[in-house]
This record gives sequence, C-alpha cells and structure tokens, in this order.
Amino acid sequence: MKRVYKNYFTLIFCAGIALTGCKKNLEETPRAIFTPEYFKTQAGVQGGITSLYGHLRYMFGNGYFLNANVISTDEATWGQNSDGNIKNLDFSGVGNIDPSTSNTGILWGAAFGAINTASGVIENGEAVGVSEALLAEARFFRAFDYFWLVQTFGGVPLDLGGGELKFNTSTVRTSVRNTVPEVYTKAIFTDLKIAVDKLPATGRVVGGVTKTVARLYLAKAYLTYGWWLQNPNNIPTYPAAQRTDPDGHDAAWYFNQAYTIAAEAIASPGAAGLQPTFYDIHVGTNDRNNEVILYADHTQSSSLYNGGDLGYSGGGFGTDSFAQWFWQWSYPNIRSSTSATTWTPYSSVQRAAEQPLGRPWTMLAPPHGVFKNTFADKTNDSRYDGTFVTRLRTNFKQAGLNATTLYNANFLPVGPNEPVLSFLPEDVGGVDYSNTKFNSTVGAGVLPGRADFVIEPSAFSRIAYPAIWKLGPYRTDNNGGLGSPNGSLTRPFPVAKFSELFFIAAEAAAKGAVTKAISGPYANDGTARGLVNVIRARAGKWRFDNANNVAKVQDNSAALTAATPALVDVNYILAERSREYFGEGYRWLDLVRTQKLIEFSSSFTIAGKTNPNNWNDHTIGTFTRTFTPNHYLRPIPTSQLDGMDMSAADKQAYQNPGY
Repeated sequence: MKRVYKNYFTLIFCAGIALTGCKKNLEETPRAIFTPEYFKTQAGVQGGITSLYGHLRYMFGNGYFLNANVISTDEATWGQNSDGNIKNLDFSGVGNIDPSTSNTGILWGAAFGAINTASGVIENGEAVGVSEALLAEARFFRAFDYFWLVQTFGGVPLDLGGGELKFNTSTVRTSVRNTVPEVYTKAIFTDLKIAVDKLPATGRVVGGVTKTVARLYLAKAYLTYGWWLQNPNNIPTYPAAQRTDPDGHDAAWYFNQAYTIAAEAIASPGAAGLQPTFYDIHVGTNDRNNEVILYADHTQSSSLYNGGDLGYSGGGFGTDSFAQWFWQWSYPNIRSSTSATTWTPYSSVQRAAEQPLGRPWTMLAPPHGVFKNTFADKTNDSRYDGTFVTRLRTNFKQAGLNATTLYNANFLPVGPNEPVLSFLPEDVGGVDYSNTKFNSTVGAGVLPGRADFVIEPSAFSRIAYPAIWKLGPYRTDNNGGLGSPNGSLTRPFPVAKFSELFFIAAEAAAKGAVTKAISGPYANDGTARGLVNVIRARAGKWRFDNANNVAKVQDNSAALTAATPALVDVNYILAERSREYFGEGYRWLDLVRTQKLIEFSSSFTIAGKTNPNNWNDHTIGTFTRTFTPNHYLRPIPTSQLDGMDMSAADKQAYQNPGY
C-alpha cells in the first residue's frame, strides 16, 4: 500500500505555518520535502496540518475529479469537446470505464497520502505540544478522506504499512482492503466524534475546520451508512461483508443519529450560517462567506500559492483549479456584425476573466431534464438565475474595439455590455434558426424585433448550452480589459456548505428518524418539509438578476414554500439538492448513497442527435445508459495494482468486481 504515497511528502506543496490567532489566513511556506523525522517536531506537525488543507486542491477544483462525480447522472453528459477521459464515464455507449485512464483514481492518489500525513500528525502531535484542537483538525481530514474513499470504492485499507490507522514510514508493496463496516466504525465515526468534541465553534483561521463542519460530515456519514445497512435495492458491496453493524445498531439507529447531529448543528451553528440569498453564496465579491464552511482555497496573489499559473494553465492533475471550464461552452464563436447592412462578422463576446465567462472547454453538458424538470420554476426560484449563464453580453470595449455599436439579430444595434445571445427559459416557437442572413455561427436563432440571438431549451445541445455562473472566474486585475481567462482559477472551490445540514436532516427524517422542533436562528418544526422549506424560502429571495444584469429585490419565499409538497420524500429531497448544488460534484454520490442512479440517470434527452459537432443540429435525441449494480463502485486505479508485489490473482481479487 505504501507505493501509493511513498513520495507524497515531496508532492504536497505546503509545510510550515503560523497557527496562532483565530482570524488569520492560513499561511503556507513552500517546503521541498517532508521526512518522518520532521514530523517529530512541532513545526513538522503544524506543517502536516497545513498540508491537509492543501491536499483539497488535488481534488476540488480539478475538472477531471468533478467529471467523475457528476457525469452519467441526471446533471451531466459529455460535451462536444470531450475525449475518452470524459466519455468513458458516461455509460452511454461512447466508451467504457477504464481503471487506468478514467480518472477515478484522482481521489485514491490524493486521499491516502493525506491519510498517512494525518496519522503522523495524530501520533506525534501531543508529544511535541500541539493542542487537542489542532490534532482534531487532523482527525477530521483523516475521516473526511476515508469517507470519500468508502463511498467511491467500497472497503479500503486501514493499514497503510504501519498498522491500522498508524503512520507508515517504510516501503510496503502489499495491501489488504478492510470492509465497509470496518472503515466506518473504526476510522470515520471515531475520528469525527473526537473532531466534534475538540474543534472550536469558530475556526482558528479563515477557512479552518470547525465543530459545525465536523458535525456535517458525521451526520452525513451516519446517513450514508444507514442507507448501506438498509440496502433497499440489493446493491453488492466489496469486499464482501454482511450488512450488519459491528456495534449492533440497525439502519434506523443511524438515521436517528444523522438527524440528531444535523439538528444540533442547525440549532447551534457557531460562526456558520445561511447567506441571505443564493446569489450571495456564489458571487465572487463574497467568496469565503460563512455558508461555505469548507473549501479548497486559491489566490490571485501568486501562482505559487494559487497552486496554478495565473496567466496560462494547462489544466491537469496537480493543484490547478479549472473545473468551471468543463461546464463552459465555446461562446467566443458568437458573431455579431460591424455593419448595419451587410453581415460583417465580429467576435462580440470574447474570452474574458469574468464570472459569466472564462475559458471554454465544453466537456460537460446538462441534459434537457435539468432545464425542464429540475429547474422548472425559473420565475420564483432564484437558483436557476444564480446557477446558469443565460445571457451573453458584448465585451468589445474590453477587447479594444474602437466602436460604440455592433449589429446583431435583425441588424438591430447592440452597445457595450448589451445582450448578444439569450438562452430562453421556455420554448416559444417561431424561432428562425437558419443563420442565413444573420449568422451567429453558433446555431442560435432569431425572433422578430429582438436584437439578441436566442436558443430555446429544446435546442440546448452538447455544443451550446447555459454554462455555470456560480463557479466562474473572479479576478480584480482585469484593469478594464479581458484579463487572464486562460489562467488557473483563483477562487476558493466549495467543498461543504452549511445548507447541506438541512438536507441531511430532512433525508434522515424521510427515512424514518424521529423529528423534533429545531430552535435557534433557523427555527422550524423539524420535519422533512420544514427543513427543506428553510432552504426554499431563501431560494425565493432575490437581490440581483444575473440574466438582466440589474438589482432585483424580490421575495418569492411564500410562493416557494407553499409549493412544497405535504409529503417530502427522498426523491423530492434529491431534486432540491440538485437545485442547490448543481454542477458542484455532489450528484454521483447522492445517487449512489440513495441507490437511485438507475432510476434517475438511465436515459436523457439532448439536442445534436445527428452530429454533436454541428452548431445547427437541433435534432433532439434520447440516449440510454447501461448500468449494472457493480457500477455503484468505481474501479481501483491500475496504478495502485501495478505497484503492488502481489500475484495476478490477488490483484484481481483486490479490484472491484466488474472491472
């Protein structure tokens, strides 16, 4: 097992840190190497804790990691520019999942090194005078990584070469996987309970883990394990294990624990809380707000501390942040005209480092169900407007064009920052998609009297679709120009949000947990409906309209909460989770946990059926995915198997079935 992380200390980029003070930012001091001896010093232990925050960047914000956690769900299919890295995970007949090339191993490679680092911190920290609260941060991250691993791969090894949950310093080329119940009961629950007890209510640094973060993951782990014990659809597990709990509890007990822990966190949130509007969570000027309670941090201050080049990034398998590029289509192909009488094409929306724009990779495309079902209410619910870019605006002034006007659909004038193309909220009919007289070059259509090109929801395709706004770039160094849209993203990438506690408690209640009224700043009756309605009420509150680029103070919370069904079941909660966290990487594990993958994702529709590379192909296609129960677990990466000194038969037995 040691092969996985034997060089991890040289790979991780963080080391020494000043850890005093509760309001400071995390200070990183680059260090060439960590050694086992260094861990026996206070600086080494503190540096190890810092590296645990740093390791989040290897996963969260990485486009390929995001892909592995959204594609082949009802949220995403492959986009027009995808290659095998993307398509092989879609199960829609365009490729086959490959343990050596499908990028499900990003988690495996990042997590085990961090787990061993955490074990080194825990074993050596007390002896060198590190506080229990700091050691609790290491326990949190060890549990965090094991929780991600067990959900993704099933049972994984607790012994990395030095004994179960022990710091390993020697080269070991064999490995034994523990069972799912062992991983939960020996590692995840134990560490998270200590973290809940020892972590402070307010982080010691900006972005530091807190009691609320630990409660969220403990509640979610209890919820997930309860589903695993119950196993409603008879999904196989691996390594083989009885669906019984070593501590003698049943699924109902764990659902009740999940509810209780989540309710406690909601009632006593510490420094965490809900932002006033959905927009406020995600607008770049409000990054690191108190609703995003865990994030992989990045910075505009330097490429070194950002973890990726600020000017140009290749996007790969390091600490670059480029996940939003996967959702961005090639909008710079849009053309307007510099002439009011003869179509003279000009790129009216150029690549820019602004939140609606950024670098277009066209790797992930949302199926039609996202727009027609998940986000059916686009009027009252602010989350559609706060998630997607539905209107592209001119930026020819920032590009340096010495003009005051361009001409667009119907040869109507468009000025600076005026709409060029709109993704319509509903099909309206009568759209001329011919692109003969007014050629958008992106297959967009024309409506009489409108200056903007339009695309109806039924024409959203793998090549043209609303991109994700909430994850888009935010820079303060554009200086009136287009900025550096090809640079690694500099915003923190969200990992956990306070709002999820309401969904965890609601899901536990839907699974039969005993409910009670919740007091505190988010008081509600504690039922699944009451909990979900706290989030839906907030979704009804607007302060800005992205589509129209204007302030909008409107409260539709009464309409949204009234529309919530009397019986809130798991399916409704899953729909709400998608509205709240669309495109952020929650969906695969949500559907795996609830065993709804086949029910929700086995078929979808999207335009571009005949030729996905043709901008003008608006033919709607229905596509099916072929899942088997084995696909609920991802394959162990080939790199792990190749590095072990074991027989071929033992390696095959180590691999998950079906791969």
